[in-house]
Amino acid sequence: MAMDFDTKFEPAYGEAVKLADGVLRLTVNNPSAFTFHGTNSYIVGRDTLAVIDPGPEDDAHFDALIRAIAGRPVSHIFVSHTHRDHSPLAARLAHATGAIVAAEGPHRSARPLRIGEINPLDAAADMDFSPDLKLGNGDVVAGDGWEISTVLTPGHAANHAAFGLEGTGILFSADHVMAWATSIVAPPDGAMSDYMTSLDRLLEREDRLLLPGHGGPVKKPGAFMRGLKAHRKMRERAIVERLKSGDRTIAELVAAIYRDTDPRLHGAAALSVLAHLEDLVGRGQVVAEPDISIDGHFAPA
Repeated sequence: MAMDFDTKFEPAYGEAVKLADGVLRLTVNNPSAFTFHGTNSYIVGRDTLAVIDPGPEDDAHFDALIRAIAGRPVSHIFVSHTHRDHSPLAARLAHATGAIVAAEGPHRSARPLRIGEINPLDAAADMDFSPDLKLGNGDVVAGDGWEISTVLTPGHAANHAAFGLEGTGILFSADHVMAWATSIVAPPDGAMSDYMTSLDRLLEREDRLLLPGHGGPVKKPGAFMRGLKAHRKMRERAIVERLKSGDRTIAELVAAIYRDTDPRLHGAAALSVLAHLEDLVGRGQVVAEPDISIDGHFAPA
């Protein structure tokens, strides 16, 4: 199944783009194969504001946020997860505005490291982040003219959260659902079983518009997320079929399944395949020889 991704996006670096009544987007000038045109920050409210995902430590983006805030009070800074393109600027912005920093919690892996395993994603993790306010699923923070609800969506990261703007049908989906590409699910930071469960949680909400951490809006969330589920199931079936045909390593699986993918993303693809394999082993459909690892051997159960 081919996903219909929307890669048309104008980042408008340094400018606040109005997306809805009381919702502005500012995009960091940090484009890459993983961040698309850059990380999106959002400003919510009219008089007293909330900021969602202030982004990386970047002077130009900090200045752009301050210009868009335009002297208005900021009561809360919400952080979706602790990857370095989303959370580090929160501390600086909180110091400048006096805002409360709210998030699910500090950075952590979805599972413990296995013996001898090194987390290749440590460099991308903001290990210094610690929120003032820890959020649980369904928690609602009320501001001046807005209410933001927390929807815990682990998968891309163990502490990933999406934020719903109550009464509007708008959900800030961060890196869990994006219009331009599938989310990276890479162990040990993330887990495929968590990701799929979180997709179901979002589908139950029936939001009308998703505003993601990278790229433009998801305008038909229900259909798009059902497509994402089908895409992940298709990838899972492809892995099982390749194992049945004799492939045994993740390198072999990536070479076959991701042959049309940008080679710069093959490292991430390998971690995504590992996430699928962890899930398949957990469900008894695949066995690992001798154990689950990025350089292990796998076979149908």
